[in-house]
Amino acid sequence: MAKKWKLFEQKILSPIYQFLHDSRAVGIVLVSCTILSLLLANSPWSQQYIQFWAHLFNPSSGHHYDVQGLHFPNSNLMWINDGLMALFFFLVGMEIKRELTTGELSSIRRSLMPVLAAIGGMVCPALIYTLFNGGTDYAHGWGIPMATDIAFSLGILSLLGNRVPVNLKIFLAALAIIDDLGAILAIAIFYTDELHTSYLLVGGGIMVVLLALNYFKVQRLVFYFIPGIILWYCIFNSGIHATIAGVLLAFTIPLSKVHKLENFLHDPVNFIIMPLFALANTAIKFPADLLHAFTNKVSYGIMLGLVIGKPLGIFFFSYIAAKLKIAALPDGAKWKQLLGVGMIAGIGFTMSIFISTLAFKELEMQIVAIMSVILASVVAALMGFIFIKRLKA
Repeated sequence: MAKKWKLFEQKILSPIYQFLHDSRAVGIVLVSCTILSLLLANSPWSQQYIQFWAHLFNPSSGHHYDVQGLHFPNSNLMWINDGLMALFFFLVGMEIKRELTTGELSSIRRSLMPVLAAIGGMVCPALIYTLFNGGTDYAHGWGIPMATDIAFSLGILSLLGNRVPVNLKIFLAALAIIDDLGAILAIAIFYTDELHTSYLLVGGGIMVVLLALNYFKVQRLVFYFIPGIILWYCIFNSGIHATIAGVLLAFTIPLSKVHKLENFLHDPVNFIIMPLFALANTAIKFPADLLHAFTNKVSYGIMLGLVIGKPLGIFFFSYIAAKLKIAALPDGAKWKQLLGVGMIAGIGFTMSIFISTLAFKELEMQIVAIMSVILASVVAALMGFIFIKRLKA
């Protein structure tokens, strides 16, 4: 029996363990899930597949599903994007906190770089979109190309292995989080019909409690997790994207507990939550007239905003900041590598798709915007990957 188990471990388990610990594994899994999901969404089983993710538990209650007077996400897709992805942002938020406290981003000049780069990566795409659509009925879509999809961008970057310095990966993670926070702020101000201030006030109170726990050096994590769940619930019901709760909670966790939590969450987040995220968010049926989706000013604004505006804004703002000695390039990184990372940051995907559904009321324009985001994200991923791959090590 022992010999059979040893053989099973050598032949089956050992290769799986090796794959999971390969830095490229996350990217490979994400890309594979995306391809599989798009194939299923456009197969004879498309209706059943798409319905599985999008089916509303209570069709009459929109975004919320009521359980004993409490309001929760109303579909599998919403639970993944609003619930499980909060854990992804929690994990990344802890990584950023560690780097801000003791790592690469602990100096002011280096922590400013991803902030300024993120601003450039939001401003330039929005301006490009406005150049095409300003003054039209579709001017409201300027927020669509602003967002960087942190999960997919880090997944693609992981495929490049040690060709990208660790510090530049941290830079992209920080940039993408700031970028997503900017997108969430834009949604709250420009794309939210109704903000529920009562939930925001309660959430603010919970945040004060969490900060007090950190200040008084409370170490037991249960005292953070229970208020953290309430914080998530309040933000979800406030009208703001609930994943911000993960970042806020992460920044209150005691630094002594961060490393342990990172190790505990790494595999479940990267190999369960992120694949589910990829499968659910790419369950999209291509329109019959696919070419039409890419031949109007809205699509031009979105695609050029993501593919050209993102790298241009990130590189230009970073370069100016470095020249003015306001901020510094991450250790071990080169300007060409940063340009490649800027290209990968053009993967807008989830947040861009989400804003597309808010910016346009007409279903036809929503489809145009979503298809433009998908194509631009694929182009941005390929451009960045090939560009960095061809750089001399």
